[in-house]
This record gives sequence, C-alpha cells and structure tokens, in this order.
Amino acid sequence: MEQAKAYSQMKTIEVVAAIIIKDGQVFATQRGYGEWKGWWEFPGGKMEPGESPKEALKREIREELEAEITVGKLLETVEWDYPAFHLTMHCFICSLISKDMRLNEHEAAAWLTKETLHTVKWLPADEGLIPKIAAIL
Repeated sequence: MEQAKAYSQMKTIEVVAAIIIKDGQVFATQRGYGEWKGWWEFPGGKMEPGESPKEALKREIREELEAEITVGKLLETVEWDYPAFHLTMHCFICSLISKDMRLNEHEAAAWLTKETLHTVKWLPADEGLIPKIAAIL
C-alpha cells in the first residue's frame, strides 16, 4: 500500500524516443549532461502541451540532431520508475529523411548492429527495448 501511495505521488514525465533504423543498424546517442551523463539512450525528449507523440518526436529530432525523420509504428510504451520521477516513454520506429545529423545535445552517437547493441551502457528505461530492437535488426 505504501508503495502504491508513493507511486501516485511521484511526478510523471512523458517523453518520446526515436528508434532510427537504417541498413540493419539503430542510432543511439550518449548523454552529455546531468546525472546520467555518459549513459546511452535513443534520441527524443519531452512532449509539449497539445503535441501528439509523433509531432513531439519530429520536433525533438530537429532540435537535437538537425534532422528530419519519418515516424512509423509504435514499438512500445515504456513505464519506468527512476528515483525522482516516473517515466512514460513512447518509442517509435523511425527512418531518416535527412542525409546528415548533427549532435546538438549529446556527447557522442553510434550506429549499432544487432551484435554491438550490448556494447554501450544503456539508461535503465532504454535497456528493456534492446531485445525487441535486436529482433528487428
């Protein structure tokens, strides 16, 4: 009962993430700031009021990577409890329209294959996606 009470009082943050797949590889980014600096994630970010998840994802990728994407089907909505907040993360399979990307917020980026997906330190909420993504690649 106490845990349920704590959960209901925890702040929820709703975000979107792009699972960008190209030539049998998935695009991953390394955080360059904050408590989780150095950990890897799929690019994306917070939804703004009135935005659909797909609109938010296109905007976030423009801001973070100066790139245009096509947002495809929803792969999964991840629910994850971090120490300070509850995360709801809508993860979409995406394809790149732009030829180039530029890292505006991340420390590093990599195209990972099925074999190299496990070579980076994933953020806890993203880690659960790895088996599903490996099955797609």
